[in-house]
Amino acid sequence: MSASPEAEEASSSLPEHIEQTVQAIARLHAEHHRRATPLERIVDRMTAIVAHPWFLAVVTSTVLVWIAGNLALARVAGWSFDRGAFPWLQGAGELAAIYITTLILMSQRRKDELSELREELTLQLAIVTDQKGAKIVSLLEELRRDSPQLMNRVDAQAEAMSAPTDPEAMAEAIKETKVGIATLAEDDRTSASDTV
Repeated sequence: MSASPEAEEASSSLPEHIEQTVQAIARLHAEHHRRATPLERIVDRMTAIVAHPWFLAVVTSTVLVWIAGNLALARVAGWSFDRGAFPWLQGAGELAAIYITTLILMSQRRKDELSELREELTLQLAIVTDQKGAKIVSLLEELRRDSPQLMNRVDAQAEAMSAPTDPEAMAEAIKETKVGIATLAEDDRTSASDTV
């Protein structure tokens, strides 16, 4: 999978750390595509076909030709292969809807896997960034304490920021907050219904 000359030129003008990030994201997508089975790739291609605007034009044209052909046959020859309310056309439409829905759901499942991978990566990077930030604050505080030119003082906020955030404790606090908000909302609904 080689990049186009325009993409290579644009990427060469980027700083090295951004180029490395872009390449890492490209590798993530390439690995996700590489792990796809041949059937999953076919499903993705078929879903892409269904998603194009011209597909709607093809379906509309097919339905119009079907109806016009049946009406013309009934008028000219006295018979048609799908009379009246067009039950064969309805059945074909229902079958196509089932297949298209299944294709979309299968394709969406693969896209969700990539989204979940991105979310996990984002969470891991956020935790690492928090740890690095805490270490920087800790080192700055240590430098301030060790430097004879700076006045030594206690900074409670800096002390608190020098410890990395505990993800489990934060998740628990978020859950408790959501429960508290839900309880308050339920209490408000109950008191509002009592007043009515």
